[in-house]
Amino acid sequence: MRLHLLFSVAFLFSAVSVFADWPKEQKHFWDVVQPIMEDNCNRSCHNADDRKGGLNLDAFSFIVAIQRRGEIFVKLIDHVENGTMPPDSKPPLTKMEKDTLLFYIKKYIRDALDKPDPGLITSRRLSNREYEYAIQDLTSVIINTDSLLPRDPGGGEGFDNFAKTLYITPLLMERYFDIGESVIEQMYANHETWQTHVPENSFSLFQRIKHWWYNWFYHRDLAYEATLQNAQEAIGSFATLAYRRYLAPLERDNLLHFFEEVYQSLPEDEPRYDAAMQEVFKVVLVSHHFLIRQEADPPLEDPYPVNSFELATRLSSFLWCSIPDVELLEAAYREDLRNPDLLRKQVRRMLDDPKARRMAESFVSQWLEIDDLTQPTYDKDEHLFPEFDAELRTAMYGETVEYFYYTLSESRNFLELLDGRFTFLNETLADHYGIDGVKGNEMRKVNLEGMERGGILGMASVLTATSLPNRTSPVLRGKWVMEKILSTPPKPPPPNVPDLETTREIHDELSLREALVIHRENPSCFGCHQDMDDLGFALENYDAIGRWRTFYNNSSKPIDVTGSLKSGEYFEGAAQLRKVLISKQEQFAKGITRKMLGFALGRSIVFKDTKTVEQLAKILVENRFDPVPFIEELVLSYPFQYKKTDKVVVDRNIGV
Repeated sequence: MRLHLLFSVAFLFSAVSVFADWPKEQKHFWDVVQPIMEDNCNRSCHNADDRKGGLNLDAFSFIVAIQRRGEIFVKLIDHVENGTMPPDSKPPLTKMEKDTLLFYIKKYIRDALDKPDPGLITSRRLSNREYEYAIQDLTSVIINTDSLLPRDPGGGEGFDNFAKTLYITPLLMERYFDIGESVIEQMYANHETWQTHVPENSFSLFQRIKHWWYNWFYHRDLAYEATLQNAQEAIGSFATLAYRRYLAPLERDNLLHFFEEVYQSLPEDEPRYDAAMQEVFKVVLVSHHFLIRQEADPPLEDPYPVNSFELATRLSSFLWCSIPDVELLEAAYREDLRNPDLLRKQVRRMLDDPKARRMAESFVSQWLEIDDLTQPTYDKDEHLFPEFDAELRTAMYGETVEYFYYTLSESRNFLELLDGRFTFLNETLADHYGIDGVKGNEMRKVNLEGMERGGILGMASVLTATSLPNRTSPVLRGKWVMEKILSTPPKPPPPNVPDLETTREIHDELSLREALVIHRENPSCFGCHQDMDDLGFALENYDAIGRWRTFYNNSSKPIDVTGSLKSGEYFEGAAQLRKVLISKQEQFAKGITRKMLGFALGRSIVFKDTKTVEQLAKILVENRFDPVPFIEELVLSYPFQYKKTDKVVVDRNIGV
């Protein structure tokens, strides 16, 4: 009994001691602010069991949690100030409670936004796409990672370069060994490519006589010394590009020592110089310095600038999905990237390079969620859509990529994504659209004046990706418009709400609008579906593979494509919808900014990034949606230039 009492007292004192260690502001939150939330918000509506509006305020017991999800509390402030929270059916807040709650929640949010925070970017391996392009730029060997490596998971803002999902498994490492060996063998088999990286280690007659003389009279092997010098230069150049920085002396010596071991182990009558170089290059391709992007993590509390080589890697990964080239590494060595004007110059050079098309493809295909079209398993109902084959899928995908790249590099106007009066077609896709005069497989620019299409909303890739295998889906299409263009993603559906198919059995598309009307009669569904459904219905003139239609099958009644938004805009069909969307330029700017910033950083965009997103979106609007100055400012932004230490790396003493 006495022992039990001693343990209880010890636990009580330890708990008091731990509580005493918390900052005064956190303890004040527990004592003053949180009880107001619990009594007026959590207990009756927003708790783990009820989750009214999908919100569980029980999860916010710490100020840092409120700051991390500040967008929720910005809405909470609006509701409290407008008197819509608590609802009329609940007791109102007293004046003191209301003033206290608003004052401190606003303070927590203001503190979060006032303190610059670049966010945490963990060490990660190259994505499959980055690995493929890095191999190509380093060795001139083209590989297809789709057939060689497991598909990368998505994450963050929906991109495959999300740092937290990119780790190396034993199976993946085995694949890297196999690919590395195959790549170097292909590289060596191409004499011109090999000579670019490994100049011949041969000597003239005069040099051979000189070598013999020194060996005979001075016992000095000049031929071997020259061989080592040649090897050191070739290894240094190759590894510098692969490691995305200049080699440390110890790294250079270790690689050269490995070269010597292999070289000396081979018979003199074999091409041992080339054989040894191949083995060294294979080592480089499976080195963690090549496969993993790890930035320095000094034991510092405050954020700090990334070094010049890390900045060069961030740039090349963003704009080329690959490694820096020699010019960019030299600029990093000279510290040119610290000069905003010289950094802008590099950005423009990189965007002018054809390798920028990789960024265009990677970004737009994942942002618009059309990348599944490249998968052989993606298909539609073959009885309803027998013409939907690999050739058509490829053309659909290619149209969107070419179009986005054009707005990035030629017209330099992202607003054309919403209502451009042109597109890029080959004969296959032109026939699909019913457009005459386009012959051959090559994509070319085609004028769309007077036609039913325009911008990304009229592209078969988007319309197909937002449909079901056997029919269109106004819900999916409307949700897509809300997320991609209006930057207002709908909340997840509440629990225990039947899906559309169980609301009413749908046997044909004629019952679709009626079924959705019935579905959204549920009060918890109406708020989101009011806008979402009407946005989708405006696109119903396009079928499930993006063809234009005026009637549903077996019907002479025109399709109803009317709709309206809660904000008051009315529209009929895709053309009028595009005009409504163009009027919401600031929303579109914030949406594409958020996605581009997430793509550039390889992480999720959180509330603390709000100021950065707003500043970049403002620059995009002020420059009439010209992407070049926008991208320049993005790479000059605080999150792109700075980082904070990963404490896991420091605590575990992880290094490279």
